[in-house]
Amino acid sequence: MLLLIVWIVVVVLALVVLGAIGFGVLGAAGRLGRELAAAERDVRPLIQQAQATAARASSTDRTDSPA
Repeated sequence: MLLLIVWIVVVVLALVVLGAIGFGVLGAAGRLGRELAAAERDVRPLIQQAQATAARASSTDRTDSPA
């Protein structure tokens, strides 16, 4: 009888530990998603500026090159 109680306690503790680990992993995944979205928002203007500069340089090269 005592062995059954010990096994029940072990299983319950294992479930609690696994639940805490799962909660931590899911929380970290959520934070990572938010950080990636914020980084994308921060970098988007720089990407647009680089694309506009590349487009301007490309159009300048085509108009200035001798045919």
